[in-house]
Amino acid sequence: MLLREFFIDQIDEKQVWARKGKSVTRRYRCGSGRRKGRIVSKMQQCYAPLNIKQSVRLKQTKKKLGAKMARKANKTKRTNPASKRLKQLNRRR
Repeated sequence: MLLREFFIDQIDEKQVWARKGKSVTRRYRCGSGRRKGRIVSKMQQCYAPLNIKQSVRLKQTKKKLGAKMARKANKTKRTNPASKRLKQLNRRR
């Protein structure tokens, strides 16, 4: 028996496909919690406490390299075969 069977209306994470390197894996999109809307590998991560040090470091990095990171991500999404497959798989849902 799964925990989600008891708490159907409270747990609203949906399974989606996500890219891991050049392959495609199953992940969860958080429907609630601190990470609402984010894709995580385990459902428990939606409700895990935040790592403040890590989040501050990411904000600093985004200030320095934000535009460069965005350009690189967009290029990957256009050219990587796994990213193209991912769009198709998630579109059907």
